[in-house]
Amino acid sequence: MTKPIAFFAHHQGRGHANRIMAIMEHIPSARPVTIMTAAPSQFDERPREADIIELPNMIGAPSRSPALHDQPTPGMMHCVPLGVDEMRRHMGRIAATLQDIDPALFVIDVSAEIALLSRIMSVPAVTIRMHGDREDTGHVAGYEACVAMLAPFDVRMEQASYPEALRSRTFYTGGLCTTRDPLRERAEARARLGLDAERPVTLVIAGGGGSGTPYAPLTVAARAEPDTLWLVAGPVHREGHETDFGNLRELGWIDNLTDYLCAADRVIASAGDNTVHEIARAGKPFLCIPEWRYFDEQQAKARELARLGAAVMRETWPASNPEWQKALAETDALDTSILSSLHDEDAARKAAHWLEDMADRLWAAD
Repeated sequence: MTKPIAFFAHHQGRGHANRIMAIMEHIPSARPVTIMTAAPSQFDERPREADIIELPNMIGAPSRSPALHDQPTPGMMHCVPLGVDEMRRHMGRIAATLQDIDPALFVIDVSAEIALLSRIMSVPAVTIRMHGDREDTGHVAGYEACVAMLAPFDVRMEQASYPEALRSRTFYTGGLCTTRDPLRERAEARARLGLDAERPVTLVIAGGGGSGTPYAPLTVAARAEPDTLWLVAGPVHREGHETDFGNLRELGWIDNLTDYLCAADRVIASAGDNTVHEIARAGKPFLCIPEWRYFDEQQAKARELARLGAAVMRETWPASNPEWQKALAETDALDTSILSSLHDEDAARKAAHWLEDMADRLWAAD
């Protein structure tokens, strides 16, 4: 019987689940798949059969006594409070599932602690490599506990701080975009959306992992370029003092983002994994303003994009007309072929085939 491949999907944001579904579509049908997650509904539209194991959501769950809550965190771990029922059941269900299905591989997207648990249970694990300040003992221990790492981005985007010993054990898929919607010519996309064929259009994208794009800086941008139509996809965060402008339009959540990407002259967005590769796939000038994430994940990725000349980076939102005009002029001057080259249409298939080969190699009989 073919041993299964198991996945753990962190439930914060949508990227982890979408990435796993993109990869699992290319895993051979003879290979069973099991997914462990605290958000099983994110896999309702999975592309193939898989067993879904629902995990208790342990984020923010309390300890059962003040003394347990006050115990210090070990230096090689990040989030392991004591006396938390949900955490014990969460980790226990993962352990029980690994015991029951005996997987060929356990792909972890993402958790350094779960990588350690997998190693302790003698189950070979692969962790998804992410950008950020991850040279601490906890992350390094999680990497070292795995048989390999899988990086869903181009090797040129790797950080210089990532140790060579780990880099040599990392498979780089090329830029993995989970979006399938067809790309269209700018004029066709604008016609479909009812947008003026000639008016400059800037698209601002807010991802699903944060609290929304701040609206106030966008009102300044609308004043800085009054002839440009500013379209904002995703949630925005208002503070109550903003003035609306006629050339600034909120789209909210939309299911045809690719059409808007194709219609736009430039894009402003954070440095979420799929967002970056959606923009690369469309080949648009990219002003990257990273959002706060643990371990400076987005800041690190944005710096690599800027280093390559694939995007213009700003640490914070421009706050005046001149700041906006300077940032936008730099963005318009980008060579978009650099960003486009970071996307690989075949990345998900490459990841799946590499996992399949890894599973076969690790369990090959002498």
